[in-house]
Amino acid sequence: MSKQSFGLIGLGVMGENLALNIERNGFPIAVYNRSREKTDNFMATRAQGKNVKPTYSLKELVESLERPRKILIMVKAGAPVDAVIEELKPLLEPGDILIDGGNSLYTDTDRRAAALEAVGLQFISMGVSGGEEGALNGPSLMPGGQKSAYAAIEPIVTKIAAQVDDGPCVTYIGPGSAGHYVKMVHNGIEYGDMQLIAEAYDLLKTGLGMGASELHDTFAAWNQTELSSFLIEITADIFTKMDEDGTPLVEKILDKAGQKGTGKWTVESAFDLGVPIPTMIAAVTARVISSYKEDRVAASKVLTSYTTGKYEGDRQEFIAAIRDALYCSKICSYAQGMALLATAGREMHYNFNLSEIARIWKGGCIIRAGFLNLIKEAFQRNPHLPNLLLDDHFKNSILSKEKAWRQVVMTAAQIGIPVPAFSASLDYFDSYRRDRLPQNLTQAQRDYFGAHTYERIDREGVFHTEWTKK
Repeated sequence: MSKQSFGLIGLGVMGENLALNIERNGFPIAVYNRSREKTDNFMATRAQGKNVKPTYSLKELVESLERPRKILIMVKAGAPVDAVIEELKPLLEPGDILIDGGNSLYTDTDRRAAALEAVGLQFISMGVSGGEEGALNGPSLMPGGQKSAYAAIEPIVTKIAAQVDDGPCVTYIGPGSAGHYVKMVHNGIEYGDMQLIAEAYDLLKTGLGMGASELHDTFAAWNQTELSSFLIEITADIFTKMDEDGTPLVEKILDKAGQKGTGKWTVESAFDLGVPIPTMIAAVTARVISSYKEDRVAASKVLTSYTTGKYEGDRQEFIAAIRDALYCSKICSYAQGMALLATAGREMHYNFNLSEIARIWKGGCIIRAGFLNLIKEAFQRNPHLPNLLLDDHFKNSILSKEKAWRQVVMTAAQIGIPVPAFSASLDYFDSYRRDRLPQNLTQAQRDYFGAHTYERIDREGVFHTEWTKK
């Protein structure tokens, strides 16, 4: 009896679509879901007539696969992944390959990889980006782990990934938890990007009084410029969706943003590695403060201000300035993400190829954007580029738009519209370009109250001063 080429566990939205993608590209697949009803429904609807084999136990799934078995786990990150692995381990044989396609914390992945390798099993950490549509029609895939394991799945993942002008949006990311680390940083950049777009929307809607139709037209026009990206495209689409009463649906949505942890993990890792990512920190903080809805409603009634929230100047000039500020801030968000990857690549021995990472983000994924090709080329020219801001193209882009960027941040403060990610991006730019920052005073304070010592600019060594007379 013939065996299936690939196995998949977890028939949620992403799991179902990936299963159909794999089968459509010529790889017979066996599927399993903890709920039998879910499996039966999938087989009776979307999988009907396709080379998809339903299984109703992990033992049956394992027995239906050719060796070395290749099994993709698409269940909720955390304890559910551990539970599935523990149940699978006694059923598998040395050389079999498990692939975690969820948003697992990279330290969990390292632990799992070590435990599985100790019993002869191979483990791949694979970031998957693209949402429902990407999973079905071609996601961006970020697989890390043993190179031998990647070689075994390469014929499959190169077929199912998004295809762009320079190849499939998948590459071997690096050893161990590299795949999940890159996906985590991808999501951190995504947090920053989404917050920047939300701030631009707030300036246009609150500051200029734009309605849904004009907002759609503005974002659609921006998507034809250097801002072209998936997130700008879907933002334009969102403003065309009306509720049952004919009003824009987006205005009926509660302004409390959720998060699944990857943004927070990115911030924590950046702090551990000593890499500044203020745009992403601002984005995570903005989601947190949005959850204080009741407090904000109460505060809005008592913390009144002389600011009006309305912009009274030239309308078209302000729209153009917001566009330029958004572009500059987005560059900073990506620059921070790539700098974090560069540092993690060195410190954790992932040895990331930043040009290749930028390339596989060009299609399929949530942060795909027109300028990713320019980021790819920047790191091709200089694989050791310390910061994207120092690349000639991005340096010149920011310097040409800097005045508008500052004007938007200043205006937002004057009229009382919060732009934490715009501001954080500008602060990052200004801090990075300063040859001297005021932390000399910080070091003096630390030495004053705690004898923490300091270094000098005019001589070598470590110094301590008695700052007060005895």
